[in-house]
Amino acid sequence: MRADGRRPEALRLLEIEPDFLEQPHGSALISCGKTRVLCTASIDEGVPRWLHGSGRGWLTAEYSLLPASTGQRTQREASTGKQKGRTVEIQRLIGRALRPVTDLGALGERTLWVDCDVLQADGGTRCAAISGAYVAARRALDRFGLGRTLTDSVGAVSAGIVAGEALLDLDYLEDSAAEVDINVVMAGDGRLIEVQATAERAPLTRAQLDELLDLTAHGIEEIERAQAAAVEAVRA
Repeated sequence: MRADGRRPEALRLLEIEPDFLEQPHGSALISCGKTRVLCTASIDEGVPRWLHGSGRGWLTAEYSLLPASTGQRTQREASTGKQKGRTVEIQRLIGRALRPVTDLGALGERTLWVDCDVLQADGGTRCAAISGAYVAARRALDRFGLGRTLTDSVGAVSAGIVAGEALLDLDYLEDSAAEVDINVVMAGDGRLIEVQATAERAPLTRAQLDELLDLTAHGIEEIERAQAAAVEAVRA
């Protein structure tokens, strides 16, 4: 039994609140247990210079941790004048996660900006950001009649091996003790978009990898149902 009473294959309590803010074109607050990420999406006319005249749009993402999101205040990266490597890596991951399900031709010469701000971190922030960003992007595109730009949903979740057992959706304590951890991004049709797997203490076997992939596939199915319910609740 895990510290919070979950079964090995269970997600943390998942809640997605669409249109959490009024001003952005699209927004969603996603809560995965104690991890909370506020995702917003904005559509700007115009594209980067290298896309001018192509008829295609662009999607890009930014990610940040609020100073006290981990319990101890850290300095804002803006005040140092430089983003940390982890921040750059995660925001690139968010962009890579969403672009494979985005028809940039249907977007036209516009840029879809996705911003993910971690309000509270307890493990799995990058996965929560991806899952929440999809809902925020969907809401923004629907507002402008560009819903067909997203060709499928996208969700992400972590898993790992802790004390020899495969567990889904790791919180911070589990993640810090994991022998293996994995982050999986998957489209709604079950195809993989990205897999990040790291053996922290001992090499990962193929059988273990398959077990973790099966766990995450099960978890992402649940996430996608929550995403669909959030989008449909607004439309209703």
